[in-house]
This record gives sequence, C-alpha cells and structure tokens, in this order.
Amino acid sequence: MSKPFVYIAFTLITITVIGLNHCTLRTDRIDYSTQVKPILNKNCLACHGGVKKQGGFSLLFREEALAKCKSGKYAIVPGNAAESEMIARINHHDPDERMPHDKDPLTKDEIKILTKWIDEGAVWGEHWSYVAVKNPQIPDINDKWIQNDIDKFILHALQLNNLHPSSKAEANILQRRLALDITGLPAIKGPSLKQNYSNIDEYIDALLASNAYGEKWASMWLDIARYADTKGYERDGHRDIWRYRDWLIRAFNEDKPYDQFITEQLAGDLLENPSEDQYIATAFHRNTMTNDEGGTDNEEFRVAAVIDRVHTTWEGLMSTTFACVQCHSHPYDPFRHEEYFQFMSFFNNTRDEDTYHDFPVYRHYNPEQLDKLAFLERDLTAKVDKEYKKELILFIKTLQPSINSIACKDFVRCELSDTKFLAMRTNATTTLPKVTLDGKTELIFQTAVSIPGGEFIIRLDHTEGDIIGRWQPHKPENGYWFNVTIPIIPVQGVHNLVFEYKNKKLTNPDEYGIRFNWFYFTKGLPSPSSPSDSLQKVFYELANASVPSTPVIVENPKELLRKNHLFERGSWLSKGKEVQPGTPQILNPFPKNAPKNRLGMAQWMTDVNNPLVSRTIVNKVWEQLFGTGLVETLENIGSQGAIPSNQTLLDYLSWQLIHEYKWSIKRLIREIVSSATYQQSSGVSKELQERDPFNRLLARGPRIRLSAEQVRDQALMVSGALNDTMYGPPVMPFQPEGTWSSPYDGATWNISNYPNRYRKAIYTYWKRTSPYPSMTTFDGAGREVCLSRRIRTNTPLQALVMLNDDVYMDLSGKFAVRVIKSVKGDIDAKISYAYHLATNRDIKSEKLIALKKLYSEATKKYKADQYLTCLMGENEGYNDVEFAALSLVCNAILNLDEVLTKS
Repeated sequence: MSKPFVYIAFTLITITVIGLNHCTLRTDRIDYSTQVKPILNKNCLACHGGVKKQGGFSLLFREEALAKCKSGKYAIVPGNAAESEMIARINHHDPDERMPHDKDPLTKDEIKILTKWIDEGAVWGEHWSYVAVKNPQIPDINDKWIQNDIDKFILHALQLNNLHPSSKAEANILQRRLALDITGLPAIKGPSLKQNYSNIDEYIDALLASNAYGEKWASMWLDIARYADTKGYERDGHRDIWRYRDWLIRAFNEDKPYDQFITEQLAGDLLENPSEDQYIATAFHRNTMTNDEGGTDNEEFRVAAVIDRVHTTWEGLMSTTFACVQCHSHPYDPFRHEEYFQFMSFFNNTRDEDTYHDFPVYRHYNPEQLDKLAFLERDLTAKVDKEYKKELILFIKTLQPSINSIACKDFVRCELSDTKFLAMRTNATTTLPKVTLDGKTELIFQTAVSIPGGEFIIRLDHTEGDIIGRWQPHKPENGYWFNVTIPIIPVQGVHNLVFEYKNKKLTNPDEYGIRFNWFYFTKGLPSPSSPSDSLQKVFYELANASVPSTPVIVENPKELLRKNHLFERGSWLSKGKEVQPGTPQILNPFPKNAPKNRLGMAQWMTDVNNPLVSRTIVNKVWEQLFGTGLVETLENIGSQGAIPSNQTLLDYLSWQLIHEYKWSIKRLIREIVSSATYQQSSGVSKELQERDPFNRLLARGPRIRLSAEQVRDQALMVSGALNDTMYGPPVMPFQPEGTWSSPYDGATWNISNYPNRYRKAIYTYWKRTSPYPSMTTFDGAGREVCLSRRIRTNTPLQALVMLNDDVYMDLSGKFAVRVIKSVKGDIDAKISYAYHLATNRDIKSEKLIALKKLYSEATKKYKADQYLTCLMGENEGYNDVEFAALSLVCNAILNLDEVLTKS
C-alpha cells in the first residue's frame, strides 16, 4: 500500500494545481474528490476505511458511510450536518471523544468543508483517475513561443504563476537530448540537427526510425515486465526468455499500436490462430519467479505467480495499488476485497504450475522443421475436424495441455523428487487424480530412465484396477529426458489413474529407476491411409524433437479449469466463497460479448472508456522525457498518488493517444518532443530555483541524469567500441570477479568474446539475485517484481564505478585510441575533440585547463613509473605514456556531470 506522499517546497505547486486541473475549478458546491476525499484520506480512513471499521463506521463507500453505526447513531445524515454524529465528534471539546482520535483536531476550514458537504447532501464523487478520459478544452491562448497544443497547457499554467518559459536550447544541446531520449544514445548515424533548427522534424523522424529506438523503449518496459534471465528465489537458475525481450524491441520499432501491444502480452495465446510472436508476447507474464528450491509447495508458488500477475497488470499498466485489495477492501480507493479475486480469476487458469522446466513453453523449430509443421497442418486439415487439429497443433508447439507429474499423490515407494518430478523406486505406486479419458487412445509422456528394464503399468481407479496401459522402460541413445508414446485402452469418464512400477534390477531399495515430467492423453492420429502416409512419422518427429523454447502462457482446457475463490485475509490457504471472473464496478463496464477470460480482460482494459490505461502510458512516456511524470507517482495515480502537475494536459494527451494517434506511441513521443516545452533550455535561473525547484511547471527544459543503460551505452558509443548487433541470447561484459555465486548449478560469469562484450546494456545477462553491479549502482532494477519507475540517486559509488570499474577503464582506453587516431594535433586539440565527442559541445577554457593539468600530472607520474603505465593496459598496440595519460583524461571526461546528465 502506498504511503501518503511527502512533498517539500510545494506551496506554490499546490496553488498551481488548483488553477490547472479542471476537476478543481470551484463552484459554490463542495467537490467530494478534490475537497472532501483528501481530508478523509489524511485523517479518517486509517480507522474508518477498508482495513478498520471502528465503531462499525467506514468512509470508503457511500452505502457504508450512511449506514447505522454500532452506537445506533448515524455518522452522516445527508442534508443535515447538525444531526450527523461525525460532525458532532470532530467538533467535540473532550479529547477522548473528539475525532480523529489521538491526532490533532481538524482545522476550522476542514470542518467547514465537511459540514457544508453533508448539508449539501453528502454527495459522493469519483477520483479523477477513475473517470473515463474526456477531451478537455484547450486553453485559448496565443503566443509566438507556442509550437503545438501541449505548449498552450504549459504556458497557461506558467501565466497563472507569473512565470515565463525559457528560450530554446542550443541546437547541439537539443540534438543530444533528442537522441538520448528517443534512441538511448547520444547520436545516431544520419542527419544532424542544423543550427537554425530548419530540419528538426526530419531529425526527429530519423531518430524514431532508428533501430535503437526500440531498444531504448524496450529497456523501460523490461522493468515493468520484471524481465530477467534467471528464475529468482534461492536457486535463481537460468531461464531462456530472451526472445520476449527481442519481441519487445521489434514491437516498439514497428510502432505496434499500444492497445494491441498489451493485448498480445496479456492474451496473445487466446487470439485466433496465434502466431509464434503472439505466444512469445505472453512471456510478459512468465517473467514471474519460479521457486526451484527443494521442499517448496508448488501450489503456493503457482498462486504467488498469479498474484504477481495481478499486481503487475494493475501497477504497471494501470498505475493503481491494487495489491492492497488482496487482504481487504482498499483503504483509500473504491475497490472491494471480492473484486480482487474476481480479477485474479482471469489469471488463475493458466497451465504453468511452478515446474522446474518452466512449462508451458513455446518450441522454436528450425526452417526444415517448420516445413514439416506446415505439412502437418495441411494434412490434418483434410483428416480431422477443426477443433482436434487445433489441439494437436497446440501440443506440437507447446506440449500442452499435458498434466505435470507434480499433480500425483498417494505415494508408495516414490515421491516428487525435489518437489518437481515424479521419481519411482521398484514396487512403487502413485495416483494421478481426475483424468478425463473420453475417447483417449494414447498416452505421451516425458520420462528419464536411470535403470532400464522392468515394467510401468497404468491401472484404472485403484491398485487392483483394470490395466489400460503398460510400457517396458528403456534408455535412449542420447539425452536424459525423452518422450514416449504408448497405446491405452479407451474408457469413458473421469478416473484416477494408478501408476505402478517394478524393476528387479533395482537392488538398492532407495534407488530411483525412473522419473516422469508430464503426461498427455490424446485420441491419437488417423490411421495411415497408405504405406507412404507420413502424417504419424512427422507428428512424432516434431513432438520428440529437442528444440529451444520460451516460457509462455497457455490457458487450461475445460477439463482442467480451476475454481476461483476469495482468499480470507489474502491467504491462499484460507479459501472463501467461489467467485467468477470480473472487473471493479467503479471502472468501465466489461465489454458486451467479450469472453470472460484474459482476452476479454484485455479488451476491457483497452476500451476507450477505461480511465487508467491511456493515462498510465502517457504518464510513463512523459516521465521518460522530462524525468518526472505529470503525476509523479507512476505506480499510483489514485487518491493517494501525487497531485498532478497538469491533469488537463494528461487527459488531453490520453485522449489524443486513443482517438487521434490510434494508440501510436511514436506519434505521442513525436508530439511531445516537437513542443516548445520540451525544446527549452535547461538552464536554471535563481528565480526558477526558488519558485519551482523541481521544475513541475516546466518553465525550463529537463535536466536529469542518464539511466543506467544510457550511461553504459553512451560510453560504448563515445569510445567507438559499440557493437550494435541486435537480438539474440544475453551477453556477459566485464564484471568484477567474484560477484556471482551460484552453488546449485555452478554457473559462472564468463566474459563474452569480442565484440559481444561491447553490445548494448539491454542485452546484458540479468541475474535476479545478482544484477549487473555497475548498472544497479545507477539505479538499475533487481526485477524480482514490477517496477513502475526508478528513483534517481546521486551517490559517491557512481563516481567510483565510472573511475574504477573494469568496463569504464577498458572503454577509457578505447576512447583514448579513438582520439589519438583522429587528431594529429597537440594535447589541447585531443582533449577538445574528446570532450566534444562526449558532450556534443565545445569545451570551455577553464575545463580545458583543468583536464590539461590532469594530463600533465598523469604524464609525469607515468614517466616516473613504468609499472603504472603498464597497469593502464594495452589497447590496439598503444601502451605508452601518452596513451596512459590520455586514457586517464578520457576516464575523467566520462565522469563529468555534463556527460552523465541529459542536458
């Protein structure tokens, strides 16, 4: 639950907000959302809200507030404040009776507002963020400074506060700012911004068309998606999910409409004939952590993953602290406890079950195998009905809907080894419960055989039941896990299946002879129509192929659907009444004819009347460009979030995104960076520093430190070392030795070969329990859970990283080599060139003098100590005193404020 936000030096900003936001424009009547709700949130709801209802009185919902209290009195009598116990108690002179209890009394103004509000009928209202986005009136204002409608909203706010916008940033400064904001790099190959700004539209379009655009904006999204190359928790083993990262980059570069972008991530598998890319998109919600530690409860961590998906969907995509509602109705916003579990029901019927191999997965075939898959689809179309063909192709692509062996129970001489696999000794039995067998004639299962021989038997319902299948275990020629297909006797209905295993070769009573991963019951394939009919051959070749895979979302079939229950006090062990999938009543209605599944949920979220989705992404984009969102708390735009600095502008851009830009993020970014507001100089006058220290009114351009990824990528580009190869498995650049410790799998950090070690930061291997240290020092996220925004810090450790980390020492050497090769002049020319490369501006005399002094002192030091010179390393054959001293200067340049800061 978000704590109330504390603001410093915000008196002026508060006045501004009153003038800016359409919801705060005063009428004679009291407005609930802007006048009453803040008083209640601050003073009353801790005792009379979703968590506590002292005296039987709650102010969270109107029907509760108007109900009779335990005392028999009514706290609020609409139209009659004099008869309202609430007003009597807040005016009481006895501190034991006065409310709020054990707190300072309300101010006279607060009491006056509450009294008048009740006398006017205690009309409830909705917070602005829960009201559908409407197109606000654009301020009727003219000024030569204005370049688009965004500027009208900003200038109107500035005029209300007797402030003026700043002049336009110099072309070279604006060029670097635009490149960093749009592509994450300080420059791109292509046009430069002309000094007279005459080609600025062309320059912006070139940046948006750059492949680096997708990499920059995907970096932002990876925090929301809690993306990592490992599973998390104690063992934190490796996970191959990088294809999702590549999907993101491509999606941003092709400007996939945002409504489609999130629909595919939430429910790509439920679309009609989903493509491989649409399946990969669902890995968004397979970035949840999986607990591979032995002895854990798989259902507990399956539920934990589902809960994480709920929280990520609401915080990351709708800027709402819905996590509170898991345990009780929201203390401050109108979300009910039951609604949490109605919404959770959308996610509760996916096939993943905290398995070691991260099932379900999408299997990636090579071109030859894809040809076979195409043949299989064509042949099945002619031989089976549409639904059964769909089922068989789903299995070939995902091995679903198989039943994981962790579903077994009633173990005799067998167990779930490490709680992840069924492992059987000789004379063992176990039960796979409630299997639907209607029309099933084959069983495909994945197994690992330690000791071949013996027999595996399947009985119906009990240990003496009819045998419907049997198999004599053998070992494959290659590999450990392999697939086996056996016939089973067809039976009807739902049955418990008893698995029996015997093997006389197992002389050690504690030794496992066989393990199982999953079981898939199927009706089998049509009988061959001729000796040349290759349908069955191709099917089993593909089913048994060892291919790379990506964890994805797959929905349960009807026979495996789970029931959805409310959790009492949020505990998964305390199931309450059964609930059905649904969305909160306070928001837009669920679309008519939409399915009650994740696809319908996505349609509800992207409906034009949903008040949160468009505002959330606009706010995130604004934060990326200006350093602070129009609502500072990106994770919460509800009643406990920060006051918007310009709510009408937020609503205007949100409306435009949906109705004019057709959900195009590139058009949104183009509009913002084309504004005079964005293109202002970032210089800070004494007046602005005093009156608007945090630049909430935007009387100047943004001035913020680069992100962790940008710090690294800029150093790569400036030094000339950048490898701009896109996509593929993660890489391991330089990292201090001993950072990693992976006791379970023995994984180590193996520095990638040249030139992969110089790829962009987005491709760096990300281990949750040990994220890349130089990026976490610059506020990179651990990614155990969704992170809506990074809080920028300034610490001495950041300078230590830039001046000492192997990455930056190595790049400083490459930077020096680039300078030496490019400039034949004296040291002044070399330093000036290096500074311009790093900042896109000419060096001032005082900085040149300081850096030249550093060079001179370093030269003396290195001449006197050859060992120190050698320590600076060798780079492309350079290892003399001049190279060592210039490397040190380049290292200092990379650590300058104007290099690490956007403007």
